[in-house]
This record gives sequence, structure tokens and C-alpha cells, in this order.
Amino acid sequence: MSSIQLERLDQIALLRIDRPPANAIDLEVAKEFSVVLEGIDNSTEIKALIVTGTGNCFSAGLDLKALPTYSRAQQESMIMQLNHLFGALYGLRVPTIAAVNGHAIAGGVILTLACDYRIGVHGNYKLGLAEARAGVPFPVSAMSIVQSELSPPVARMMVLTARNSSPQEAQSMGVLDELQPGDLLVSRAVKVAGEMAALPSAVFTCIKRQLRAVALSRIDDALSHRREPMLDSWLTEETRAAAAEALKRQN
Repeated sequence: MSSIQLERLDQIALLRIDRPPANAIDLEVAKEFSVVLEGIDNSTEIKALIVTGTGNCFSAGLDLKALPTYSRAQQESMIMQLNHLFGALYGLRVPTIAAVNGHAIAGGVILTLACDYRIGVHGNYKLGLAEARAGVPFPVSAMSIVQSELSPPVARMMVLTARNSSPQEAQSMGVLDELQPGDLLVSRAVKVAGEMAALPSAVFTCIKRQLRAVALSRIDDALSHRREPMLDSWLTEETRAAAAEALKRQN
């Protein structure tokens, strides 16, 4: 069964991460997500993309159960696939809107930051860059997006403390642009997507890529020339212990 569901709302694509209970990303999900984004980027019919999750999670980030079991080859494939996925979403030619329906942790926050406009739902849930707590260093793509999208003080606090924030705190820090009631989340995202899709498309794409040129160049370099420092030492025994502890706190 596919973990990435795609629905068409006229010229808007609604992508749902559908991997209960936490919509966590493993190697297969990352590959499938990337393939879907490539199809959207090559489409002449889709004018905007909304990214959301199922259940009470947007995405808890990487699958901390699967990740520590990966072989060296799988680890290398995973880190490069993440660079491809995050880079593809960040540089997608059409407007992208994150409809954050619940918990967004680590890679879930990166997916949020990679979107052009970010709408969160009102509620009691957490958003945080938990990589330091989970023992998983940032690949080039993730750190480039964090540095590009967040102010230095906010990036420092989120990355180096690995604390979780409430939706209201996330909005004040610039992670989210606005908050909406749960029953209005998708409809508001559709409205924003429609407004942004009405902008001149070629000019929008050009300006978007101008704005993100430095980060996208770093990501492209990591992909084209395998200049990804984490390829040599991404996951360690410390990762396994930290990931196990992080999972224990989630359960």
C-alpha cells in the first residue's frame, strides 16, 4: 500500500503522508515521495501543491525503528534520498503549502520549512528539530533549509536545544505562518494555494529559485558530487541508543 497519497483538487495537488501512526519516513517512503514530487514538477496541469499528513501527525520525521537497522549501503542511500527529497520540495517550480495537521518533529519540520507557505492547525501538539536528541546529524539539504528559512537565533535554539515548541511558539518563530481550526485547515490551504497559483508561473519559479539560490546550490552540489559530509559517519552506536530513548519517550 502506498504511503504517499495524491489527490487532485482541480489544478491543485493534495499530497498526504499516510503511514500511521506517526507518518515516519523510511527509505521506501523517501523514494516514493521523491518520485511523486518529480511527477508534479514535470506536470503542466498541476499549479500548486499542498502537503499534509493523516491522523494527528504531520510527520515525526525519520523512522527511528528502521534507521538504526540499516546497513552502510542503506544509510548512504537514505541520506542521499533525503537530500533529493528535501531539495526537490524546496525547489519545486509550483507554489507549495504545508498544512500541518499535528505533530511535526525533526524531518517533519524540515518538510514544513521546505514549503513556501506554512499553515498549522490549532491544537495541543509539538513541533521541533529533535535531531540532536535522536542522535541523527543533519544532512546537507536539511541544514541548508534550516539556515535559509529561520533566523540565526531561532535556528540556534531549535537545532542545539532540540526542544519541542507549541504551534503558537512555532508561529512566533517563523516556522508556521498562520494557525487555523482543524476543520478549516485544508480549505484554507486550498485558498492560499489558489492565490499563489494565480501568480505568473514562470516568474514565480524564477523568483523562488533566486530567493533560495544559495541553499539549492549546496543541495545540488551534495547530490551531483556526493559532497555530503555525513556519508562517512552519519549513524553511530550513539545514534542507536539515542533513537531508542527517543522512541521510548514517544510511546
